[in-house]
Amino acid sequence: MIDKIIGAFTFKTGVYKEVEEDTSFTPNAWLIVAAAALLSNLGSSAGSVHAIGARWIVGALSGTVVTVASFALGAFVMNWAGRSFFNADVTYDELIRTIGLASVWNAVGFLGIIALAAPGLTCITGPITFLAAIAGLAAWFFAAKEALDLDWPQTIGAVIIGWVTMMIVAALVSGVILGLLGLTAAGMRSIFSTVGGSL
Repeated sequence: MIDKIIGAFTFKTGVYKEVEEDTSFTPNAWLIVAAAALLSNLGSSAGSVHAIGARWIVGALSGTVVTVASFALGAFVMNWAGRSFFNADVTYDELIRTIGLASVWNAVGFLGIIALAAPGLTCITGPITFLAAIAGLAAWFFAAKEALDLDWPQTIGAVIIGWVTMMIVAALVSGVILGLLGLTAAGMRSIFSTVGGSL
C-alpha cells in the first residue's frame, strides 16, 4: 500500500490503473479516505479552536465522519452519472479504489496543526495546503478518468456531478451535527477544506 500512496503523491504513471484492477485494495482505499480525512480535519480544526482539547477532537472526528460519508455518496453519484449519462463501464468499487487513493492528498491538511504551536507559520503552511488541494484535485480527475474510461469532457462532467453532491451533503449534515455540538463555524471550515481538497 505504501508504494501506491507514494505513487499517488508522485503522479506515477499507471498507479490508478493498478488499484482499479486490484480488488483487494478496496479496504485500503477506504482506510486512506478515512485517515486522510481525519488528518485534514485535525489540521483544519486546530486553526479554528486555537487549543488542543475536547472541542478540537470532537470537531475533527465529526468532520471525518461527514467527509467519509459524503465521499461515499459522491462516488456513488459519480458512478451513476458515468454509467447513466456517458455509458461508462465502471463499478462503484473501482471508483472507490481510484479516487480513494487520490484522496491521500487530503492528509497534507494536517499541517494546519502547526497553527497551534506557531501561528506565524501559517504563511508557509497555508500556501502548501493550497497547492496540495490543487494537486489533489488533479489526482481526482486522473483517478476518475482511469476508472470511468471516458474522454476528458465526460470524465469532468461525472466528477463535477459527484463533487457537487459531496458538497451539498457535507454542508447539510455538518451544519446539523456540528450545530448541535456548538461547533458550526469551525466545523464548516474544516469540512469544506477537506471536501474541497478531496476533489
